Amino acid sequence: MNQIATGSVEREITTRLTETLSPTRLEVINESAQHRGHLGDDGSGESHFRVVVESAAFAGKSRVERQRLVNRALDELLREKIHALAIRATAPGEPA
Repeated sequence: MNQIATGSVEREITTRLTETLSPTRLEVINESAQHRGHLGDDGSGESHFRVVVESAAFAGKSRVERQRLVNRALDELLREKIHALAIRATAPGEPA
């Protein structure tokens, strides 16, 4: 599994998605610097993220169902710390 995580919110995203989805691939990318000064930038440097996650839990599920699984795993973080989250969710064997 590939994990890219450095800050506390990034680590929490990684932990929650790992525990909930048992991913075979996981990348957590902090894109906050690209949004510095924009609406939703709280100055923490950890407000905008992209996740690329591959998990057997997504097999047979629609794109919306997959995003809901990720959103449920990150529920509290999305309400309190994450302003924006881009999700790329695939099942094993699907193109990334």
